[in-house]
Amino acid sequence: MTSTHRFEVWAPTPSTVRLRVDDAVHDMTASSDGWWRVDAPAELESRYGFLLDDDDTVLPDPRSPRQPDGVHSPSQLHELDRSAWTDAAWTGRQLAGAVLYELHIGTFTPAGTFDSAIERLDHLVDLGITFVEIMPVNAFNGDHNWGYDGVLWYAVHENYGGPDGLQRFVDACHTRGLAVVLDAVYNHLGPSGNYLDRYGPYLAEGANTWGRTINIAGAGAAEVRTYIIQNALRWFREFHIDALRLDAVHALVDDTAIHILEELAVETQRLSAHVRRPLTLIAESDLNDPKLISARSAGGYGLQAQWDDDLHHAIHAAVSGERQGYYGDFGSLSCLAHTMRHGFFHAGTYSSFRGRQHGRPIDVRRTPASSLIAYTCTHDQIGNRAIGDRPASYLDAGQLACKAALVLTSPYTPMLFMGEEWAASTPFQFFTSHPEPELAKATATGRKSEFEEHGWDTDDIPDPQDPETFLRSKLDWSELGDQPHAQLLDCYRRLIALRRERPELTDPWLPQLTVDYDEDHQWIVVRRGGLRLACNLGTEPVTVPAGGRPLIWWEQPTPDETGSATLIPGHSFAVLDAT
Repeated sequence: MTSTHRFEVWAPTPSTVRLRVDDAVHDMTASSDGWWRVDAPAELESRYGFLLDDDDTVLPDPRSPRQPDGVHSPSQLHELDRSAWTDAAWTGRQLAGAVLYELHIGTFTPAGTFDSAIERLDHLVDLGITFVEIMPVNAFNGDHNWGYDGVLWYAVHENYGGPDGLQRFVDACHTRGLAVVLDAVYNHLGPSGNYLDRYGPYLAEGANTWGRTINIAGAGAAEVRTYIIQNALRWFREFHIDALRLDAVHALVDDTAIHILEELAVETQRLSAHVRRPLTLIAESDLNDPKLISARSAGGYGLQAQWDDDLHHAIHAAVSGERQGYYGDFGSLSCLAHTMRHGFFHAGTYSSFRGRQHGRPIDVRRTPASSLIAYTCTHDQIGNRAIGDRPASYLDAGQLACKAALVLTSPYTPMLFMGEEWAASTPFQFFTSHPEPELAKATATGRKSEFEEHGWDTDDIPDPQDPETFLRSKLDWSELGDQPHAQLLDCYRRLIALRRERPELTDPWLPQLTVDYDEDHQWIVVRRGGLRLACNLGTEPVTVPAGGRPLIWWEQPTPDETGSATLIPGHSFAVLDAT
């Protein structure tokens, strides 16, 4: 049905802007603030785009709601069907007390779509998950990608199911009591399909690891900041998303008096009050700066949480023995105990990997540990290894169980990465599908060069452009019934169930936590109220000075006759109840 639609675009750079809707071209009128507008007839399925100056190339809308033909093609008008929502009774979930599960839509299931992912949501419910975190789904060039090469932030990747597929996925999650976290990238744009700089000053002069930085503090930045904040709020408001994971916020270069993260936190809180459900902001940051998760009244940005790589490094290095790269400062039980008690290991201390002082201490009396996300692995910690190998490929099942127990009984908010719970044998490798031969070659060459510098045999490094690299990274759901997969899955279920049952485990206040350890005999005991987690990270059985009734274990522990000590087999753990 044809109707008149208001088309508008912020484009202060070109001298003229015209709108093309299907085969019709319409002149647009500029206002003093750089916005161009026109009312034109259009159908819901109409393709449209903008012609800048004398260039006849039709460019997609920076705020395109849908890109059915790819990011280089015209946009399409689209509105979600509001009557399709069935989650009117959904009141949301607070992050404290939650268990997160990170997944990649394209590799979570063989079909790699939102609809096929819905078919596996009951597995997550049975596991005890409460928040499903999906890696970026905004529009990028190519068929498959990790998602961090997005160029049209308002559109949803068509191969996953487009915006309607995302709506069905979120609705299905809410039906099952699952909140949804969406990974959002605001620190850079992908290398193919980015036309924003043709419209206006979206990009700054500087660059980060992934490309040109976004202009959020220079001339013309006000509209760019609005572009970002309106995008974030759109996910909350229109798609009923419950939380955003903000990618690499340390790459947001903002020296204005009010940081864009604080501005986003204010607007998110305002919207949360209106929709009457919690809306959560979670940062990924390597700064170890408590300001991100401190209240605005205390001079912070007011975000609810941030990922904590120090916790990952401390646990992983202690269990695995790996010391390369940024693991160099980690690995001792002293380091693990300190990080478990304080959240950050590098907190105004020297970081050998960085070659400088790094971080700032968290005030554990005022900042709850639930504001830090803890994990045994993530897409980065697996996929950014040279061959994308999961811990299950180089650790035994007992070591994996110990890592799980340290995270799931901690005072931090735990997060799993898809397949971790059953020690999936499939890797999660870095994959791309850039159609441009030059970009494809540069991506593959750059990947090999990066790891060659660290001593890896480049013959082992998978080509990210090879379709098999993507296919190898898909989960194999047939493994769940086999051993040791089934045993580990049961262990995860029991640990998460215990976390839900015992308030000691969701208590977020770190002063209540105590840790004992023995470097020589490789055991560590974490005390949480009446519960004790005893882990033996060595290969030989050890007696630890912790007693109580065994609740969960990997291999059967043996309490001594006095009830004050317990024999823990090698590469095993036990949760003991001393009440």
